[in-house]
Amino acid sequence: MNRAAENEVLTMYRAVRSVEDAPAPWWLRALDRGRLRSRAEGHAVEDAVSELLSARPGWVFVPWVDLGEIGYWEYVPSESGVYGPATPTTVQFTDSHRGFVHLVPAHRGPGRPSPIDFTVADLRTQIEDIELIA
Repeated sequence: MNRAAENEVLTMYRAVRSVEDAPAPWWLRALDRGRLRSRAEGHAVEDAVSELLSARPGWVFVPWVDLGEIGYWEYVPSESGVYGPATPTTVQFTDSHRGFVHLVPAHRGPGRPSPIDFTVADLRTQIEDIELIA
């Protein structure tokens, strides 16, 4: 998927998706939807987020996620909420908007919070505030 000819990967994905729900990384879904110009553009988003978060204390990459997905980042200090354990602040990749990043704030209790649409630039400029809030 990451090394085969891009047009072949996209053609195969579309063929499988026409028959059944095909698991795929966010960048392939975005490429299919016309939101990315290339696989390399998607990898550049992943690389920029990884470069930023891996250099900051407390951020951990979680490689296991839904079938086909690449993983996400958690801010570990946010796991201990004011009233006990919490689900940590999470940065996920998405094809649902052209910024390709979702910030999911730390939360506790039932339900899931709504992800906030972000870009890599948003993440870069707001990272210190995100860590303080967490």
